[in-house]
Amino acid sequence: MHLVVAGSSLCAQVTAAALASTGHEVLLYVDEARHLHSLEQGNSLWREPGLDAFLSEQLNSGRLTVSLNYKPSNNPQRIFLAMAPNQQDEAALLIKKLAKVPEADVLLINQSTFPVGTTEYLEALLQTSGSSSAKRFAVSLPDLMQEGSAIAGFTRPNHLLLGSSSDWAEAEVREILRPFNRRRDNLMVMTPREAEFTKLAITGMLATRLSFMNDMANLADSLQVDIEKVRQGVGSDQRIGEHYLYPGCGFGGLSFSRDVMSLAHSLESSGVGSDLLEEVLSINERQKELLFRKLWDYFKTDLKGRTFAIWGAAFKPGSDRIDNAPVLRLLQALWAQGAKVKIHDPKAMPALSDWAGKRDDLEFCDTPYDALKEADALLLVTEWKAYWTPDFEEIKNSLKQPVILDGRNIYDPAYVRSLGFTYFGVGR
Repeated sequence: MHLVVAGSSLCAQVTAAALASTGHEVLLYVDEARHLHSLEQGNSLWREPGLDAFLSEQLNSGRLTVSLNYKPSNNPQRIFLAMAPNQQDEAALLIKKLAKVPEADVLLINQSTFPVGTTEYLEALLQTSGSSSAKRFAVSLPDLMQEGSAIAGFTRPNHLLLGSSSDWAEAEVREILRPFNRRRDNLMVMTPREAEFTKLAITGMLATRLSFMNDMANLADSLQVDIEKVRQGVGSDQRIGEHYLYPGCGFGGLSFSRDVMSLAHSLESSGVGSDLLEEVLSINERQKELLFRKLWDYFKTDLKGRTFAIWGAAFKPGSDRIDNAPVLRLLQALWAQGAKVKIHDPKAMPALSDWAGKRDDLEFCDTPYDALKEADALLLVTEWKAYWTPDFEEIKNSLKQPVILDGRNIYDPAYVRSLGFTYFGVGR
């Protein structure tokens, strides 16, 4: 088929490359010249593992093209809409383009995280702009990808949500996605509103689990209980499962945080409200200050003039993004107390530099061990694999005093303490 993917999001790039890889002729329609230039060179706009090579392969095959222009024809139009949540106006402009070919059959596949009900609105616009004989439908296919494993998330999905009010539209989507839906039927069909709401509800549930475990970890500290044992015990209950039960120093991420806030806003706007989601978000913001509070107590409020090493800035391993990342709140708190920070991250240093600007109290380091020199303590914020088994002897020799604050509970407290460190975890 000839397909169009509209958008510059991670979802748009993965979708376009994946569809082209199965033989479709795909046009990736972007809205900024700088995006066009980068993508034409096979350079993804996101630092997603494997995506640059995937894009380059499909561009070189000729099945994938990138353009600033999209001119719909009278032939059937199959369009994936993978735009940012604030691009609803751009989505409506795309419908206006399609209005110029009222005789064409149109299938609009909305992957964007727009407010609940947007797919129905776009379908109404489509049908208003079409002739009585044309099939013109919009379906919701929510983006369920996770940064760091986005390609696998699309090509080998565990489940897919499809919101459709048309048997014809459902059949078309099934055919397009058939190469990715062979092991078993992963497609769960519902109404467009149900699919849109389910996406937000999934994110809200995951955020709730994280915040619940963070609350339990803070309680475990006061009860002198090891939260790791508790986590394993809770996760072993099949009614609950082990996913998203790892306590830490807070969650971040543009899409994850935004989806939770969107769900909370939807509930508030409807008049229902949600004390639970408000508390989930509140717990998460407090959790981002956890390492700072532990540091504040250990040094008896005397942080001025001290230097601290931080390992990890990205909101999650595998990403170069710092959107709503815990490190941002931590840095602001340390700077407010007159402390200096030396930081290392494998990918997120450019983004952090753009956010912070040039500061005398922030030093970017080429290696994790460079960050330790003359530092009063080490704070681990992002659990990159490169940090999991460090040279503890070198850490101890580099720090002014052997203090580790482990914001992701990746180290064994007993082992680290046996080496002479003062160790603080989350609920440990």
